[in-house]
Amino acid sequence: MKYVLFYAAAPDAPRTAPAHFPAHQVLLDEFHGRGDLLMVGTFTDLVGRGAMAIFTNAEAAEEFAARDPFVAHGVVASHEVCEWNEVLA
Repeated sequence: MKYVLFYAAAPDAPRTAPAHFPAHQVLLDEFHGRGDLLMVGTFTDLVGRGAMAIFTNAEAAEEFAARDPFVAHGVVASHEVCEWNEVLA
Protein backbone atom coordinates (compact mmCIF):
# COMPACT_ATOMS: atom_id res chain seq x y z
CA MET A 1 0.00 0.00 0.00
CA LYS A 2 1.22 3.48 -0.90
CA TYR A 3 -0.32 6.86 -0.19
CA VAL A 4 -0.76 9.56 -2.81
CA LEU A 5 -0.91 13.21 -1.83
CA PHE A 6 -2.82 15.17 -4.46
CA TYR A 7 -2.44 18.94 -4.60
CA ALA A 8 -4.91 21.22 -6.36
CA ALA A 9 -2.97 24.32 -7.35
CA ALA A 10 -4.34 27.78 -6.68
CA PRO A 11 -5.08 29.77 -9.86
CA ASP A 12 -2.06 32.01 -9.28
CA ALA A 13 0.32 29.13 -8.40
CA PRO A 14 2.62 29.68 -11.39
CA ARG A 15 3.24 33.21 -10.11
CA THR A 16 3.42 32.49 -6.36
CA ALA A 17 5.23 29.12 -6.28
CA PRO A 18 8.76 30.36 -7.12
CA ALA A 19 8.99 32.47 -3.94
CA HIS A 20 8.24 29.44 -1.76
CA PHE A 21 10.01 26.75 -3.78
CA PRO A 22 13.33 26.80 -1.87
CA ALA A 23 11.59 26.00 1.45
CA HIS A 24 9.38 23.44 -0.32
CA GLN A 25 12.54 21.78 -1.75
CA VAL A 26 14.06 21.50 1.73
CA LEU A 27 10.95 19.61 2.85
CA LEU A 28 11.06 17.37 -0.23
CA ASP A 29 14.69 16.53 0.50
CA GLU A 30 13.93 15.78 4.16
CA PHE A 31 11.07 13.38 3.43
CA HIS A 32 12.91 11.71 0.55
CA GLY A 33 16.05 11.37 2.66
CA ARG A 34 14.22 9.58 5.44
CA GLY A 35 12.56 7.22 2.93
CA ASP A 36 8.96 8.42 3.25
CA LEU A 37 8.68 10.24 -0.09
CA LEU A 38 9.11 8.02 -3.14
CA MET A 39 8.13 10.27 -6.04
CA VAL A 40 6.80 13.78 -6.59
CA GLY A 41 5.92 16.00 -9.52
CA THR A 42 3.52 18.37 -11.16
CA PHE A 43 1.18 17.58 -13.99
CA THR A 44 1.81 19.43 -17.25
CA ASP A 45 -1.35 21.45 -16.65
CA LEU A 46 -0.41 22.67 -13.16
CA VAL A 47 -3.45 24.87 -12.58
CA GLY A 48 -5.90 22.37 -14.07
CA ARG A 49 -4.43 19.15 -12.65
CA GLY A 50 -2.06 20.17 -9.84
CA ALA A 51 0.60 17.84 -8.52
CA MET A 52 1.03 14.56 -6.70
CA ALA A 53 3.49 12.82 -4.43
CA ILE A 54 3.74 9.17 -3.44
CA PHE A 55 4.53 8.32 0.17
CA THR A 56 5.17 5.07 2.01
CA ASN A 57 2.66 5.86 4.75
CA ALA A 58 -0.36 8.09 5.37
CA GLU A 59 1.16 9.82 8.39
CA ALA A 60 4.12 11.07 6.35
CA ALA A 61 1.82 12.35 3.60
CA GLU A 62 -0.31 14.24 6.12
CA GLU A 63 2.75 15.60 7.93
CA PHE A 64 4.25 16.78 4.65
CA ALA A 65 1.10 18.70 3.71
CA ALA A 66 0.84 20.20 7.21
CA ARG A 67 4.41 21.52 7.01
CA ASP A 68 4.58 22.45 3.31
CA PRO A 69 5.13 26.16 2.60
CA PHE A 70 3.09 25.73 -0.59
CA VAL A 71 0.05 24.89 1.57
CA ALA A 72 0.80 27.53 4.20
CA HIS A 73 1.17 30.31 1.61
CA GLY A 74 -1.77 29.44 -0.62
CA VAL A 75 0.12 28.01 -3.60
CA VAL A 76 -1.97 24.89 -2.98
CA ALA A 77 -5.72 25.47 -2.88
CA SER A 78 -6.55 22.05 -1.42
CA HIS A 79 -5.02 18.65 -0.87
CA GLU A 80 -6.12 15.06 -0.34
CA VAL A 81 -4.36 11.86 0.70
CA CYS A 82 -5.59 8.65 -0.93
CA GLU A 83 -4.62 5.02 -0.39
CA TRP A 84 -3.17 3.48 -3.54
CA ASN A 85 -2.87 -0.23 -4.25
CA GLU A 86 0.36 -0.45 -6.21
CA VAL A 87 0.29 -3.44 -8.57
CA LEU A 88 3.67 -3.34 -10.32
CA ALA A 89 6.72 -2.46 -8.29
